[in-house]
Amino acid sequence: MRVIAGSAKSMPLKTIPGMETRPTTDRIKETLFNILQPYLCQSRFLDIFAGSGGIGIEALSRGADFCVFIEKNRKAVKVIEENLKFTKLEGRARVLSQDAAAALLFLDGEEPFDCIFMDPPYRKSLEEQMLKILSNVSYVDRNTLIIVEASLDTDFSYLEDYGFAIAREKKYKTNMHVFIRKA
Repeated sequence: MRVIAGSAKSMPLKTIPGMETRPTTDRIKETLFNILQPYLCQSRFLDIFAGSGGIGIEALSRGADFCVFIEKNRKAVKVIEENLKFTKLEGRARVLSQDAAAALLFLDGEEPFDCIFMDPPYRKSLEEQMLKILSNVSYVDRNTLIIVEASLDTDFSYLEDYGFAIAREKKYKTNMHVFIRKA
């Protein structure tokens, strides 16, 4: 895995061995960031279920001012910290080593994030749990773009109940990105 573009372009990133995380492939990451590029300059970015930190680091490399990484797996947190140091982006990042729901509540009171990305384990309804929390926090406003990486069969029919709407979907062979905003 590597950084695709920006200040850390082509720098290799570490991942934790095994199947505990599921790094986004370079092709899908490139497509995602082609869509996100207009939102990144001087943005605040939140990477939930960050794994190795590849998405948040790509955002920082492409112009985001600041990124918060949320990851509870201690081995993955160590890898995120190593990747941030290697890419020289650690001064623009904060890593929260805790459960995603607890971290999202902990961040309440922060200024709004421009982009929030989450890639939770598939088919565990974690995206719904996180979106329920995000519907009631200070750092999500009408300008915040939430991107969920999910399996193709993930149900988002509840979004309206939480005050959200789908702005865009991008489907791939085995998964999709769902772009969500406050309704």
